[in-house]
Amino acid sequence: MFKKITFFLLVFGFALAAAGVALAAEEAAAEGLPPNVKMAIAIGAGFGIAIAAFGGAIGQSRGIASALDGIARNPAASGKIVTPMIIGLAMIESLVIYALLVSLLLVFKL
Repeated sequence: MFKKITFFLLVFGFALAAAGVALAAEEAAAEGLPPNVKMAIAIGAGFGIAIAAFGGAIGQSRGIASALDGIARNPAASGKIVTPMIIGLAMIESLVIYALLVSLLLVFKL
């Protein structure tokens, strides 16, 4: 069940991202945007960053849980587990920051 929900959220997030890109392309072609298009861009950017933060939080929590489980099973390996965990967390967080950047670019196009 969890996999189905995660898959649905990913598909929904990609659909919102595609809609945001399409709306941004329309903005470049048109001089003045109607208010409903501006509202759709703002809502799409908000949903995009919300979904990215949700996915990043899930990924980070699963990574930390796995690392702590490994350290609990073998405390002597904590040095070998912590460094890759920190690097993995930084990579996950960078994806959320990229989503924030895309959302801000969409909002500032208004």
